[in-house]
Order: sequence, then structure tokens, then C-alpha cells
Amino acid sequence: PNIVPSSLLQVAIATSTSMMQTAFIIGPSLGGLLYGVNPVAPFAISAVLYVIASINVISIRVERMQSPSREPMTLSSVFAGVSFIRSRPVMLGTISLDLFAVLLGGATALLPMFARDILHAGPWGLGLLRGAPAIGALAMSIWLARRPLQSDVGKKMLFAVLIFGVATIIFSLSSNIILSVAALLVVGASDTVSVVVRSSLVQLLTPDAMRGRVNAVNSLFIGTSNQLGEFESGMLASALGPILTGIVGGVGTIVVVLLWMRLFPDLTRVKTLKG
Repeated sequence: PNIVPSSLLQVAIATSTSMMQTAFIIGPSLGGLLYGVNPVAPFAISAVLYVIASINVISIRVERMQSPSREPMTLSSVFAGVSFIRSRPVMLGTISLDLFAVLLGGATALLPMFARDILHAGPWGLGLLRGAPAIGALAMSIWLARRPLQSDVGKKMLFAVLIFGVATIIFSLSSNIILSVAALLVVGASDTVSVVVRSSLVQLLTPDAMRGRVNAVNSLFIGTSNQLGEFESGMLASALGPILTGIVGGVGTIVVVLLWMRLFPDLTRVKTLKG
């Protein structure tokens, strides 16, 4: 909110997400081509691009209404971000919803197993499966950048996570690669709706003095949920197999959405992301 107006925050986050997904789609292919030319080339170009990106970030000027006061480092200040989130039901519900959805809906970590054992697809098929969520996310982020959510954003976020769970179940049950790719497109698109709403709410509901600590907690939840979700999927798959693991994850995601509607009713009352 200190860089773009609150009314444009959703558009800015959606645009940023679309750029990130574009990089996810193009980057590996471009890296492979460059590696074929010279093994050093992709690493050298990546280093140069990191330097350019760092310069761009440093050059951003933020207008602050007042200088932030420095707090002494205490145990309470270290956990201030956690305490702040716990005291805000909407923020707690939003972040924890995404946390559990990613933890349970990590069937994409099992794509090699699905491609080899269930869909009987070769490397090209696995590439399609891996690229589908990013393509779905890119399409949805472009759509949200052009047509931002205007009303009932809380309900739409919950519905998007519900669709995420349903699409995960469909993917897990599918034995047709076209249906599997379509389901993964929906997984990526629905996840993007949740990401944009969650990111916007966290920024809008956090005062400047707490923004760094709250964003640190949010980033910690995102990072750990992705890795733990893949670990959980792998552990379950070793015992139940990939299909049942995906079904359990999708059903679990749906249950979490229904439960969160009861535990965090304020989520359903969030109307707009315009501050």
C-alpha cells in the first residue's frame, strides 16, 4: 500500500503473479536452450538478471508518513507478527486456509508417479502436467489484472479453494491425460485466486509498523506449507498409492473450507479489496 494505492493493490498483485508464472513457464525451457549452447550461459545470465532486479528494487522510493520507531529486541517483539495475526480473525483465517489447502492438496508433487504409472505418458506428457498449473495460474492472474474482484471476495476465495480441492480429486481419479491437464489448469487458476486475495488482505490489514513482521510470518507459512505438503504427499503415497493420496488431499481441502466457514465467519463477510 505504500507503493501503489490500495484501490490498485489487487491489480498489482495479479500483475506480479502473472509475471512470475510467465517466468516459471518460460524459464526452464530457455535455460535448457542456453545450456545446450554453453553450460555456463544460463548461470551467467541468471546472475546478471539478479543484479538488474536488485538495482530495480533498490531504486524504488517509498513515501512514509512517519519514520518507524526502533523497538528493543525482546521475545515479544520477535513473535509480534504471530500475535498480530492471531488477533485478526480475517487474517488468521486467510493465512491458515492457504496453509492447510497447500498441505493437503499437494498431489502435484506426485506428477512423475501419475505420468509413469497411471497416465502412461512419456517425458512430453510429464512436461504438460508440470506446466499446466503454471499456465492456469498465468491465465487467471491476467484475468484478475484486467477484471479485479469487485465484491464478496471472501466468499470467492473460499469457493476458489473448494474448487482447488475438487480439481485435485478429479486429477487423482483421471486416467486420461487431457482430463488430467484440464484439472491441473483449474488447480493453478483456483490457487491464484486464493493467492491474490490472501496477499491483498495481508497488505491491507497490516499497519506499516507491523508489515515486515507479518509478511515474515506469512512467507514462513507459505514456504513451509509447500515443502511439508510435498513431504506429506510422498509419505502418504508410499502407504496408500498416488491415487488415494490425491483423493484424501482433495477431500481434506474441501473439509477445511467448510470448517473454516464455521470457525472464521468474518471471512465470508469480506466484500472488497479496495481498502
